[in-house]
Amino acid sequence: MRKIKMFFMDNWGKMTIALLTVLLIVAFAYLLMRLDSYARSTMLASIPMYILMGAIQAIVFVGAYMFFFSGGFSKLKKNKVNSSKVNVKFTDVIGFENAKKEAMEVVDIIKDSSRVKKIGGKLVKGILLMGPPGCGKTLLAKAIATEAKMPFISIAGSEFVEVFVGVGASRVRKLFKQARKLAYTEGSCIVFIDEIDVIGRGRTFSYMGGGEETNSTQNQLLVEMDGLESTGQNIIVIAATNANEGVLDKALLRPGRFDRKIQITLPTLEEREDIFKYYLGKIKSGDDINVRKLASGTKFKSPAEIENIVKEAALISTRNKKQFVDMEDLSLAMDRVNLGLETSLTMTKEEKEMTAYHEAGHAVAVYLLHPTDEIFKATIRSRGGALGFVYHTPKEELHNQNREQMLATVMVALGGYVAEKIKYGTTSTGVSSDFRHAMSVANSMVWNFGMGTRGFVGDFTAIPKDCMSSKLKEELNTETMEIMNTCLNKVNECLTKEWAIVEDLAQEMLKKEELTYAEVDQIFVKHGKSKVISDKEYISIKDSSDKEKSENKAEIQKAEEIIKEEQKEVKAEEAKKQD
Repeated sequence: MRKIKMFFMDNWGKMTIALLTVLLIVAFAYLLMRLDSYARSTMLASIPMYILMGAIQAIVFVGAYMFFFSGGFSKLKKNKVNSSKVNVKFTDVIGFENAKKEAMEVVDIIKDSSRVKKIGGKLVKGILLMGPPGCGKTLLAKAIATEAKMPFISIAGSEFVEVFVGVGASRVRKLFKQARKLAYTEGSCIVFIDEIDVIGRGRTFSYMGGGEETNSTQNQLLVEMDGLESTGQNIIVIAATNANEGVLDKALLRPGRFDRKIQITLPTLEEREDIFKYYLGKIKSGDDINVRKLASGTKFKSPAEIENIVKEAALISTRNKKQFVDMEDLSLAMDRVNLGLETSLTMTKEEKEMTAYHEAGHAVAVYLLHPTDEIFKATIRSRGGALGFVYHTPKEELHNQNREQMLATVMVALGGYVAEKIKYGTTSTGVSSDFRHAMSVANSMVWNFGMGTRGFVGDFTAIPKDCMSSKLKEELNTETMEIMNTCLNKVNECLTKEWAIVEDLAQEMLKKEELTYAEVDQIFVKHGKSKVISDKEYISIKDSSDKEKSENKAEIQKAEEIIKEEQKEVKAEEAKKQD
């Protein structure tokens, strides 16, 4: 009955016009029959011309009316989807388990609203999904609609924006008018606004008393959300944004509007494994695929980026006429996504050799000097304008760095320069990006994080340089260069001592052009080196105090004993192979 009643409410005007039209036709036919034959013939001959002129006038009038008054610029592109057609369940949403738990709680509240009202509570009116792009905010909104069995209206924030003032507000009114109709007929409705930061940014006001177009649009959205409770209809607004919470207007975030904020973060190691398994399950994949290694090599990647890697691997496999996707295809796909398309450069033998030693210097610095990173791949194949690269990532997700880690980053950046210098006594222009990165990190250590050794503590970038004395700036810059020189000396000491490893890595890269983690690790094990070496043995710099050295002595001795034991095991295995 409600649907029939709503049909009559929506179409009473059309039905009235249709009835009046029928009555006019009947009256015209009656009057025409009362005329004599000559008058009737004249009238019938002129009717087509009258109809044509009337149709042209009606088309012009109705078109102008629909454009300028009834729709026109304020016409809204609505995308209504039934929850049964969305069919996305929480089990289909992989990753961000904490966000899913909060979303499930919202669904439970929607399903059992009577229990909430019984104790005097209020239903959730607005849910704000925040997180990086490609993490599944829209997918989670669809899952909420499916699990709650509610119709779903989807619209983007940019669809409200126009150059004419008032158009966006009109579109907001039209959107919520449709939502109220759906809630009336279906019992409930979800409105999903993607990229709400387009219309939800902090409002600006001028002394003239007016505002921008986005102000009126946002004001109308605030009014509509305040009006949801008074209508008594179950309408829930879900909004998604990639921006920080501070970008949005405070009035939009206050209680009573967006009551629930759900933070969606990048997937963890275990969640990335599940995502890889999910997408690899959709293609033909080989048994050699190490999902754990893939997940480890895609830290800080979104689910959308992981999906792109798998799709790219399938294309590479197809291009190479393989029957299924293997680990090599996935590795190449990761390189292409992260570093760009491989380019064929014609390099001389000397250039290729210098590149190999350059990358070998980086690899040794990562393996022996960096406390948190591990090598995923070392290659001398050109990608993204680079002649070669050593792709290294942290062993686990790290969201903060200490002084030792930043020093290690500087040393790794200088590894290629030092290797070229030791081998050839000169260097190439390939060190420019390495120097830029090393200088940036060393500068941040001194100017931003108070990690120098001269006692300067604070973020000096917060002070305008015009307000700083030239002496202070000179001392800060001098300390930056001291960090660079200290790290340079440490890298030089390390590579000189372990030059045999650099030679082996360079020669192996010249043969294969590309080395995986296992192949790199095998070379280090062959020389009796392992990541269990105390990081402080290499990271401690020359300005360390005697007290710090004495504290680290026991750790260094313990690490040396472990190395000796490993060397004995390696020699024993080699002896067995020879026998």
